[in-house]
Amino acid sequence: MGHTSANRDKLQNRVKRIKGQVEGIARGLDEGRDCGEVLQLIAAVRGAVNGLMAEVIEEHLREHVASPAIASDAERARGADEIIAILRTYLK
Repeated sequence: MGHTSANRDKLQNRVKRIKGQVEGIARGLDEGRDCGEVLQLIAAVRGAVNGLMAEVIEEHLREHVASPAIASDAERARGADEIIAILRTYLK
């Protein structure tokens, strides 16, 4: 996906924040924090990953399906098929 290269720094910053959140979950478990606190941390990570996924999906659709630079219907269909397969896996 070439468009992830253009937004690499932005996406990497999001991944770093997610990594920090996951480390927070591990610390919470190690410290024996209340299950409610740990669940809140897990929910925050899930939201962050969903946000990252949504951003990459949006860029994929813009670049590989809706872009005027896409010359053929076959290329558009291939871009749509890719995202459909990914969404099916993600939503399981």
